[in-house]
Amino acid sequence: MIEPQEFRDLMAGVCAPVTVVTTTGDGRPYGATVSSFTSLSLNPPLVSVAFDRGSALLGQIREAGRFGVNILGHAQDDLAMTFARRGADRFAAADWFDDHGLPRLADAAGWMVCDLYQTIEAGDHLLLFGLVRAASSRKDLAPLVYAHRTFGTHSRFAERPRPTIADLIAACAS
Repeated sequence: MIEPQEFRDLMAGVCAPVTVVTTTGDGRPYGATVSSFTSLSLNPPLVSVAFDRGSALLGQIREAGRFGVNILGHAQDDLAMTFARRGADRFAAADWFDDHGLPRLADAAGWMVCDLYQTIEAGDHLLLFGLVRAASSRKDLAPLVYAHRTFGTHSRFAERPRPTIADLIAACAS
């Protein structure tokens, strides 16, 4: 079997979206940076996130039965680091608000509200499947990704065709 460090180094080269997963408990917000996030199913709309079994957030999500996923934008790497730190008052350093009873980070590239659909044991982690109940996205904001232990964004995002203001005005007039 492959050695843990060799596997860790291999997986470091895989680009992953950077999210902050949130929930509430005892009237308080909870959240942590998570890069093990992916879409899973279209019908029903499901996503998956993975948590180490010792994660404090995991316990809060299981108790609440729901969670929010903030898909971070390319300029939110400091926010990703804040929510990755242990012992920090993460929400004191963040601009956030309540959305569907869950903590939502301002200016995130995407947002979804999920009910806890299923939990699967997988090695030293638990895989949570979330049934997406509500969602929104900002197509104008490049997502933050993580690879080779550094933050970045899609290399061609800035080069994609974008409508000009004149195009938008013309489209609204027609």
